This record gives sequence, C-alpha cells and structure tokens, in this order.
Amino acid sequence: MGSEGSMESMRNASPGKAAILALGKAFPHQLVMQEYLVDGYFRDTNCDDPDLKQKLTRLCNLSSFDCHLLDFVSISIVRNSFLQEDESPVTCKTTTVKTRYVVMSEEILKKYPELAVEGLPTIKQRLDICNSAVTKMAIEASQSCINKWGRPISDITHLVYVSSSEARLPGGDLYLANGLGLRPNTKRVMLYFSGCSGGVAGLRVAKDIAENNPGSRILLTTSETTIIGYKPPSTDRPYDLVGVALFGDGAGAMIIGSNPVLETEKPLFELNTAIQHFVPNTEKIIDGKLTEEGISFKLDRELPLIIENNIKDFCMELMGFVGFSEKDYNEMFWAIHPGGPAILNRLEKKLELSPEKLRASRRALADYGNASSNTIVYVLEYMLDEGKNVKKDENEWGLILAFGPGVTFEGILARNLTV
Repeated sequence: MGSEGSMESMRNASPGKAAILALGKAFPHQLVMQEYLVDGYFRDTNCDDPDLKQKLTRLCNLSSFDCHLLDFVSISIVRNSFLQEDESPVTCKTTTVKTRYVVMSEEILKKYPELAVEGLPTIKQRLDICNSAVTKMAIEASQSCINKWGRPISDITHLVYVSSSEARLPGGDLYLANGLGLRPNTKRVMLYFSGCSGGVAGLRVAKDIAENNPGSRILLTTSETTIIGYKPPSTDRPYDLVGVALFGDGAGAMIIGSNPVLETEKPLFELNTAIQHFVPNTEKIIDGKLTEEGISFKLDRELPLIIENNIKDFCMELMGFVGFSEKDYNEMFWAIHPGGPAILNRLEKKLELSPEKLRASRRALADYGNASSNTIVYVLEYMLDEGKNVKKDENEWGLILAFGPGVTFEGILARNLTV
C-alpha cells in the first residue's frame, strides 16, 4: 500500500469544510497469528479445560462459533442470565481475523503473574501497564501521522484524544501532548470509554473544532490495549473467548483542518456532515463496569437487531444533506467500523450493498482484529488503497460509521478527495 501522504488530491476541498489531511498508525511489537493463539493463551493462563479450548479453537479456526461487535477493547463479556451456554447475543459464522497486535507478552505475565489468576484484584497493575502502553502507541501513531502531513508540529492547535483503555488524572491527552512536544497552549479534548464508536466520535469533535476555528489544525489520536480486560478462561464466562479471538491493540491518528494549504497539505477525505444518535432506552444493551479485576461488560442479545432496525433511517438522514436516496447506496463508499463480521454481514444485507463496498472494513478486521476506536483509521487507509483501482468520479461520496454504547450511532457524510 502506498503512502497516503504522497497521494495527489484529485478533487478540491470545499471552502470552510473540515478534511482529513493525514493518517497514521502504530502497534505494539507482539504480532499474534490466529492459528497460534489458542495454545499460547491456554499455556499463559495455566488452563487445561478441554471444552473451553475447543470453543476457542473453533473461533480461531474461523468456524461456526458465535461472535460479533463486542464493544470496547478486550472486553470481558458477562453472560446474560437468559442465555444458554451455547447461545450468543450475536451470531456469525467466522471471526475472519487472521492477525492482530497485542501489548500482552510473556515478559508482562512473568512480572505480573496475578493477571492470569482468576478473582485477584489487579486493577492497579492493569492500569500501570495500560497507561504506559497507550501513551507509547499514541505518540508513535501521532508522529507517523505528522510526518505524512508535512507541516511542523508547532502548527497543531488542538488535540483530541480517545481511549477506553486507561483511567488516570491528568489524562492521556496531557501525557501525549508532553510526549510529542506540543505547545503548552494547545487546546485539548479527551473522550474516555466511548468504545468502538470513539474514533468516529473524535472525528466529529475535530470537525466541529476545525470549522469553528479558522486556520486550526487538530491532531486526533486514539489508542487502545486489551490488557485492561485480560482474564483467564472460565466456564462461568464462556463468551470471554470471543474477545480473546477478536480484539487487538494499537493506535491511530489523523490531522484534521479546513481550507488546506495545497502547497504542503494533501486533503484525503472531506467531512461534510456529522451526526450522532442514541437509541432511547438501550443504555443497558452494552453495560460496562470497571471492577477490581479490570473491565467487565454485559452485551445484550438484541444489539445487532437494534443496529439493523435503525441503520437505514440513520444513513438516510446523512445522505439527505446532499439529496441522495437508497438507490445511491452502491454508488457510495462505506467506511464502517468492523466490530465483527456479523455486523458487516447484516448491514451488507439490509442495505443491499455490493460485496466490494465493505472490503476495506473486512480487510482491517482480518489484519488487525477489532481494535476498538483505532479501527476506523485502518479502514480509511484501506479505503484509500481501494480507491486506486476505481474509475474517476466513482465513490466520491460515502459514509463513515461506527456504533457504540448507548446504543450510539456515529456517522459522517464524507467525500473522497483522492479519486
């Protein structure tokens, strides 16, 4: 894949509209191949339960275990009381994940063996690891993004920082600003525990800042690690295995601004209109708690149905700003956060999308897993890659979408300026 920073923008950005000017990403050093995950996980957690091992093997062998959009990072799913052992709140036939990056390592488990023991209070240890790890990845992703942007770091006026993997005061935004050497008068915004919708939520906030502060340049950075919810396998929590098979770690970054300076900046995506909706009376559908053992979540079986039942109206509201209708679905690009294959499959069917429309989302899921708020950055990078193979004037308009706790829908009507 070529560097998006070297692409020549082929369409002009609209005056006053925010645009993504650069993308960057970073990962921890541990690359997990899906076919080797099972033995390593059960070895590291000193578990020899054959039934649980078989369940995880089926997940990682891309067979018929149930999975989906498990919101937030590396979560511990607490099974609903009305579910039987072999039922799932969401159904799909494959995780489709092939590789992921993770912070967890043998060195960490040797230093903190209690992380692999059931029932011990380990929140302090987890946060010590997470706080350091997310800052390191956030700095690296931001530096990569800034280098592709091409302007000096002193031109950054605002910072938007997103994470569901840390908890501290001051927050990760300040540690990131210090680590990058941002000017002390850089204006900061922090979004915590927005889960899988956090990346698009941050993009919406950055768009508002850019369009209301002429000349501003916003660095949006997301960073996540699954250590906050890492647990040994347990027969009391069989659905934890879905998170083990699905989630990854990493960081993403974007530069956003309006009225790009074309001599030095190359706009990638124009952010035309951004909206956010929550579905009333669904606040318990994704129910998360920070406990002495890390993060635990309850995921209701109605989640995919709620998304499916509300997606058309949400998309049509966005598309209506430029006079599009349902017949235009397959004339647009679709950058959807791939929480899991089930949500992609359901949306593809509900909206009658051609298979290639979700290719960028599926590629990101296969290569990085569900990396929570970061993943939309990886999808957009693949979207640029896919754009090299489309004809001029195809896929100019599209939607950037994600779904999170609330149940919250985040969406941006965007223009691809590179094709």
